[in-house]
Amino acid sequence: MTAVTAGERPAGERGARGLVELVFRARELSLVAAIAVLVLVTAAANPNFLSGQGVKDIFLNTSILALLAVGQSLVVITRNIDLSVGSVVGLVAFSTGEFLAADPGGRGVVVALVLGVAIGAVCGLLNGLLVSFCRVPALVVTLGTLYVIQGLDHYIAHGRQINAVDLPPALLRLGNEGVLGVPYLPVITVAVMLAIGYYLRSYPSGREFYAIGSSPEAARLAGVPVRRRVLAAYLFSGALAGLAGVLWLARFGTVVADSARGWELLVVSAVVVGGVAIVGGVGTVYGAVLGALLLTTIGSALVVLKVSSFWQQALTGALLLLAITVDRVLAVRVTRLLRRRSVRHGA
Repeated sequence: MTAVTAGERPAGERGARGLVELVFRARELSLVAAIAVLVLVTAAANPNFLSGQGVKDIFLNTSILALLAVGQSLVVITRNIDLSVGSVVGLVAFSTGEFLAADPGGRGVVVALVLGVAIGAVCGLLNGLLVSFCRVPALVVTLGTLYVIQGLDHYIAHGRQINAVDLPPALLRLGNEGVLGVPYLPVITVAVMLAIGYYLRSYPSGREFYAIGSSPEAARLAGVPVRRRVLAAYLFSGALAGLAGVLWLARFGTVVADSARGWELLVVSAVVVGGVAIVGGVGTVYGAVLGALLLTTIGSALVVLKVSSFWQQALTGALLLLAITVDRVLAVRVTRLLRRRSVRHGA
């Protein structure tokens, strides 16, 4: 019998993991190809689509959705869901705007970012405690907090709105300007994506999120702190939603109580279309960001082509159904291949 050290993996296990990664990396490459085809077709119909301002608008519009998709991916990978992110964005955007408007000259961008992330983290912490320690189903918890946060937002707003003229100029520059021609918002989103993507892939605690999504009971038996990891996923999701709320305020300047209303389903669609399996355990934040970029590009293309916004919703729904179907087909085929490999190596 050949001994296997703690730092080594059996050849079959290494091959199985490589096969799974290859299959889902191909999924991400297919998204890149779909985006490229969509851009080329739209540019052929209207060359202005690829103008400097047009490309800038696409990346700006994608940034906030992609940031939310990164946080949502952490939750979905653990076989849960967070439907409250849209309402958190609205609450943070208005409350931070009101905070800054009270003293636009003395309260800077850093203070706004810290406040927004803190509010979002508290919302995420509440969701995480109810889901992980109270064992309430995630769908029920986050649907409930969605309405609670919306109600709190409307109570704070009292029908008022925050105007751009009341905000510090530095905050508005953060949302609409950039460095060397590259807007700040995409830079922030890419930095967050790379940091979380590296953490999930390179750290044992990051891989534990996938273990929980694959089989919570098996992860628990293997010594994974399931409750703490699920709590951390919601905490990350809430904090990133808070950051997205501040960036929403910086991007648009004028906000009302129902900012980002309905975005929770758009975020989930971006995550699933990006290859993060709704049943957990599979996917990357890179795919989720590509899913957000695809949905945003579709919306921009339909506007350029003067197509009704109804079709954007219809196409989003169709892509969501297609992504779930593809996930299911890939999961079945990968399972069969892994079973055959395990039988072959066992023999």
